[in-house]
Amino acid sequence: MNASSVSEKCEHASNRPAPPAKNGPNSHVVPREARRRGARDALLERAPREIVNAMTVDVEDYFQVSAFDRVVSRASWGERESRVVANTRRLLDLFARFDVRATFFVLGWTAARAPELVREIAGAGHEIACHSYHHQLLYTLTPKQFREDIREAKGTLEQIVGRPVVGFRAPSYSVTTSSLWALDVLIDEGYAYDASIFPVHHDRYGIPDAARHPHVLTRPSGTLLEIPASTVRLGGVNLPIAGGGYFRLLPYAWSRWGIRRVNRLEREPVVFYLHPWEIDPEQPRMPVGVQTRLRHYGGLARTAGRLGRLLRDFKFDSISSALNFRPSFTL
Repeated sequence: MNASSVSEKCEHASNRPAPPAKNGPNSHVVPREARRRGARDALLERAPREIVNAMTVDVEDYFQVSAFDRVVSRASWGERESRVVANTRRLLDLFARFDVRATFFVLGWTAARAPELVREIAGAGHEIACHSYHHQLLYTLTPKQFREDIREAKGTLEQIVGRPVVGFRAPSYSVTTSSLWALDVLIDEGYAYDASIFPVHHDRYGIPDAARHPHVLTRPSGTLLEIPASTVRLGGVNLPIAGGGYFRLLPYAWSRWGIRRVNRLEREPVVFYLHPWEIDPEQPRMPVGVQTRLRHYGGLARTAGRLGRLLRDFKFDSISSALNFRPSFTL
């Protein structure tokens, strides 16, 4: 029943003679205005609560993306023009304009060379989490190599911000069926949540049949909260709406529709991600193939504008804050 029909029924009822009192001299008829307020209050109580989504940023430079591994050696990283500080500050300004807090998954290598940026992010009220140290795909590492990498990255970040770092996202969502062992290493190393599983088909990442929403994983080493990249499910297939290249290359209407669908129909938060280099159309170009060129450089000029529109259309917060309203997922 909508508000107008409730009001009409109240109006109609108010024109009928009041029934005789049944409970003695203290009985009375509720005034029409009070009945109206009661109807409005009942409708508001039934209205769904607005979902707060999680905004996340993978803090890495344009030359550190996994797709460039064949043309950019890690030994050359220190010699290249770095644009990550300026681009991240542009994101911080945009988030401040919309009063949004986010989770920043910071690369350890970047943090060690720009500790002031990490302190600036934390000082603005954002959550600091880990994006590994050397940005290597997990399924190319041994468990020992991975442990050493995330231990160094976690220690670097914690020394800079002076507080525990409890969240992790693997480079290029590289927790796949062949690297699930990494979850046990994360638990051993003191992480509370992981955001590395993308439940889609992709040539570089993905576990298509993984759970689509935040959930607790039970592993041999203990438990870990998993925060998957967001999808919509259509025709038995998971389709990505989580951000990154999907946000840049597909029409904005797709992201907006997908987020609304997950929020309104499934009553779940969406986990959105992007990188600082995705708002930088002036970044240097790398000698890569057509597919990689399209995936990396497509839509860079419109990302900042789209992001502002997204922040107007939906509510966002950090992962920890967005999930804290769900009692079973309190971090």
